Amino acid sequence: MSLAAAAATAHASTTTAAEAHGFLSPTGVEIAFLLVGLVTFGAALVTVTTRQLVHAALWLVVALGGLAVEYLLLTAEFIAWVQVLIYVGSVVVLLLFGLMLTKAPIGRSPDADSGNRWAALTVAVVAAATLIWVVVDAFRTTWIDLDGPAAGSTRTTGESLFQNWVLPFEALSVLLLAALVGAIVLSRKAKETAPEPGAPSEKEPR
Repeated sequence: MSLAAAAATAHASTTTAAEAHGFLSPTGVEIAFLLVGLVTFGAALVTVTTRQLVHAALWLVVALGGLAVEYLLLTAEFIAWVQVLIYVGSVVVLLLFGLMLTKAPIGRSPDADSGNRWAALTVAVVAAATLIWVVVDAFRTTWIDLDGPAAGSTRTTGESLFQNWVLPFEALSVLLLAALVGAIVLSRKAKETAPEPGAPSEKEPR
């Protein structure tokens, strides 16, 4: 089968799926997607509003786990497991270890609140509205057939990543490498300027 015939068949299947379902006749998967989205949204709100740092980290686990479930419902199992392994399994664990090693307060902390609450809320609302508008405008005519083959498998994601998004992928890797090198340089400078224990100070008489 040629590429043109395959593209026409895929377009016809997505058009048929879009015509078979609508907003007034949601499927079970779409209802589950909406419910999980509401739970994820609530967990994200609690994460940024609670004054207990440990509770914020735990609610962040719920929010990131909800996103992984959303990816699974969209047949993107590879992205879902990457979400669990990297964000839930690594980032949140590092955050919890950071809270424990820095002896952060377990209970309510007045330092967790900021006087710029309304400015932060305004920026968050504007950013969310912009992202929603961009996503809806870009994927207005896109319809995922949830009963069909997985659209986010490892092979499909790899082909799309290294064919269409290879330049942003490499740019992101260079950015992360630069951030890692900068963190190492800053830590070494702080270590070199720190006074050694027992060493005489410049202000002390010799």
